[in-house]
Amino acid sequence: MNFGSLDLNTVWFALVGVLFTGYVILDGFDLGVGVLHLFAAKRDEDRRVFLNAIGPVWDGNEVWLVTGGGALFAAFPAVYATVFSGFYLAFMLLLCALIFRAVSIEFRSKHASLRWRRFWDRSFALGSFCSTLLIGVAMGNIAWGVPIDERGEFAGSFLGLLHPYALLMGVTTVALFAMHGAIYLVLKTEGELQAGVRARVNPLIIAFILSYVLLTLATLLYVPHVTEAFRREPWFFALVVPVVLAIANIPREVNRGREFYAFLSSCAAMAGLMAIFGIGNYPYLVFSHPLPEHSLTAFNAASSPKTLGIMLTIALIGLPVVLAYSVSIYWIFRGKVRLDKMSY
Repeated sequence: MNFGSLDLNTVWFALVGVLFTGYVILDGFDLGVGVLHLFAAKRDEDRRVFLNAIGPVWDGNEVWLVTGGGALFAAFPAVYATVFSGFYLAFMLLLCALIFRAVSIEFRSKHASLRWRRFWDRSFALGSFCSTLLIGVAMGNIAWGVPIDERGEFAGSFLGLLHPYALLMGVTTVALFAMHGAIYLVLKTEGELQAGVRARVNPLIIAFILSYVLLTLATLLYVPHVTEAFRREPWFFALVVPVVLAIANIPREVNRGREFYAFLSSCAAMAGLMAIFGIGNYPYLVFSHPLPEHSLTAFNAASSPKTLGIMLTIALIGLPVVLAYSVSIYWIFRGKVRLDKMSY
């Protein structure tokens, strides 16, 4: 397929962003359910409902992470090499947390012992919290910048990644995913359990908004390259309006009992936040701090134009398959959670 004069570098920057946005939206709510697992559900039956709310879909949600990583490798191999080598310990911790929470989901109901189930409940919650925090810390470092030498290799340390801005991004991500997960649980539960979860939505929205305001102030003060695009093109601020409206619409829909629309509003808000993040970082894929000239961008770290063109053809074929898979799974398992002998 001939793409002519199409800016393939920018197209792939956007496509990688779309794939990771899909992951954040979909895996975001089931990670959020894990964060809330110990706090919003006290009875064993309630915790089983939580697990079965995400049970049919959590593994499919992570397909988007694998697809995004594959797209990053194909389109921007230098970025893939730098990030995965520089963040190696952080990614191993993330992988262990994701594996441990997956094992917790599968193992929890294998034994009726209260001590057994409590252990896996705590493991599931801890794995979800650590995964979410590490994802946020990684995004914070991408925005803030990491030390890169003249060869394009990471020149920092693991502890250097745990600076205040990255940790603030991590806390904001935990609040966002917990909010998203609570809205999903309102959609999937009913009765007394739903009422209890519904009561937590507004406090979680407030926690997220406060965290995000602090993060925005820190970005304006200390991360000027992220705000440069908005100073250069003021119309980009138009993206902020639908995000604010989507967040404001969540409690309105929840209070009206329209959980599905509240969940759609939460998804729209997360997509808008990811778009703002992407625009703020473009064309940087990995910003070099404190030497910006060593940064990896969509242009100096990309594969050859021929490779980008071939991979775009494959992506245009494969992406609808991933979308169709996700839509079909959510359609099949729509509706409220009902526990039976096959449930977790």
